[in-house]
Amino acid sequence: MTALTLYVAVDGNDSWSGQANKPFATIERARDEIRKIKKSGNIPEGEIIIEIKGGTYYRDQAFVLNSEDSGSEKSPIIYQASKGEEVRFVGGKQVKDFSKVTDKDVLDRLDPEVRDKIYQADLKAIGIEDFGNVNGGGIELFYNDKPMTLARYPNDGFIKIVGLVGGDPVDVRGTKGDKIGKFIYEGERPNRWVGEKDAWVHGYWFWDWSDQRHPIESIDTEKHIISVKPPYHGYGYRVGQWFYGLNILAELDMPGEWYLDRETGILYFMPPSPIENGQAIVSVQKTHVNMENVSYVTIKGITFEAVRGTAINIQGGNDNKIVNCTLRNIGSWAINVSGGKNNGVIGCDIYEIGDGGISMSGGDRKKLEPAGHYAENNDIHNYGRWNRMYQSGISMSGVGIRANNNLIYDAPHIAIFFSGNDHIIEFNEIYNVCYESNDAGAIYAGRNWSMRGTEIRYNYFHHINGFEGKGCVGVYLDDMFCGTLIYGNIFYKVTMAAFIGGGRDCTIENNIFVDCVPAIHIDARAMNWASYHVATTMTETLKEMPYQNELWSKRYPELVNILDDEPAAPKGNLVIRNISVGGKWDGIYNEARPYVTVKDNLVDQDPKFVKTPPESFQLSDDSPAYKLGFKPIPIEKIGLKR
Repeated sequence: MTALTLYVAVDGNDSWSGQANKPFATIERARDEIRKIKKSGNIPEGEIIIEIKGGTYYRDQAFVLNSEDSGSEKSPIIYQASKGEEVRFVGGKQVKDFSKVTDKDVLDRLDPEVRDKIYQADLKAIGIEDFGNVNGGGIELFYNDKPMTLARYPNDGFIKIVGLVGGDPVDVRGTKGDKIGKFIYEGERPNRWVGEKDAWVHGYWFWDWSDQRHPIESIDTEKHIISVKPPYHGYGYRVGQWFYGLNILAELDMPGEWYLDRETGILYFMPPSPIENGQAIVSVQKTHVNMENVSYVTIKGITFEAVRGTAINIQGGNDNKIVNCTLRNIGSWAINVSGGKNNGVIGCDIYEIGDGGISMSGGDRKKLEPAGHYAENNDIHNYGRWNRMYQSGISMSGVGIRANNNLIYDAPHIAIFFSGNDHIIEFNEIYNVCYESNDAGAIYAGRNWSMRGTEIRYNYFHHINGFEGKGCVGVYLDDMFCGTLIYGNIFYKVTMAAFIGGGRDCTIENNIFVDCVPAIHIDARAMNWASYHVATTMTETLKEMPYQNELWSKRYPELVNILDDEPAAPKGNLVIRNISVGGKWDGIYNEARPYVTVKDNLVDQDPKFVKTPPESFQLSDDSPAYKLGFKPIPIEKIGLKR
């Protein structure tokens, strides 16, 4: 039941009443009106709705809500777009006054064939002085609602490191490199970068899962040596690894690329379509919404775009919801939920995000009190656009968070990252993630004995193969991560589908593996190359938790005496009642095999699918898997519900 409705419109006026025919101009004015009503003691029971009429709202500040802006269970407050109308909150400024480049010094740096296609605009002339940093969190250009590319080479792909000249060798278990950022590049193209004002390189310098940007210090064009400015990459540099150059005026050679001279404030741009018919926006504001200790507030149906930081921050509070919103062209995270209880993100479209999609943390690990947060039915893709590694579609940390029925795809690294205890990850579809990394997982957690109780069930993973097809993991329990249930999932064309990296007490049960290489990986790394973690990180993080008290010992009895029970051994792992066809089934290492129970699996036998996968993974009623105790997977419930 609606008790009160206030209206906001682009052509409204904050001195008006906020009624349908006299709308406010800003949501701040509507918020303040509700504050007045609450202070008068006349707050009605039922929904309090702030209805925002269609249009584009150029925001010059964050919308701030605090505890005095809370609703209640009986009187929730809803900020929503008018039904059927598009409401856009834009945290940037339009750039209109473009003209062709005539400066000879600039033109001389450009390829001759594109010189007449480059336009320029003065950002300082429209009041923008803070451009941020090339390394992240700075200004970006969006054109016709799509992010443009900071001028780079190559336009796609990478340049390889072909030699090292650093002088401080490093050797990680036989993988050799150098700690100093001074290396030999292939080809001649970087020679053009000499004389650039602020050229950078971005690379995967030692491992395929760890990247970093560096400003270039110098280029020796005769010896093909690039030297980067410290601080150097923590792992060092290695022959065969890859990088590209960026923020380079001389590489502005492709439609959709841009470059900003941060000294003069001149933006250079090669539009992908006629500039007079397009709309260019540069991001200015840091964030759209900050909610602190607010409860029972819903934000619904609004498009948030063009901010440099995280679009929506929810800190503390309970029973808040972000519903059916679009978050796009964001510089950092789309939504961050920290602390509080029972806050949810439902039915949102999240894409073209600089970092990750939805980050949720909360609950009390020592007390095993759940946060109750949830990410449900969201379409999340093309994230990690700026910071490529460890920026997940959904991040879950703490206790008792749920991610269900989300569609997550087209990203360079992780789909779902989790840490902590007792999370539920279910009914999600995940594909084409980790495409720019190796030794990475679509769902990932690592290096902790005490983080247990998470269930990964009824998800569909497909087409996950890593950078250059070298292989990535479906569910990656890295470095002795323990106590996780992998149940009732479908893995199709996933390398190393279910991976236990030396952990204990994990169960891989009732899953379907088709064309995975291998379906199962279990190793004993804590007994060999990773043994140094046992007495350090693993024991230290265990002792941070009250793992032997009554609450913990009942919830996780396997932990009570772990330090006296060969803690490095991968004990207690079960692989039971799975189906594996095509590819390779068993990737269990010999050192781990004595500790693993493997039974009642249907391997390389016809399980009698109703139709050939991937058309269907449903089993016929007479499937031999059922005789082994396999239970039907509710395939119809997997994926988006809309």
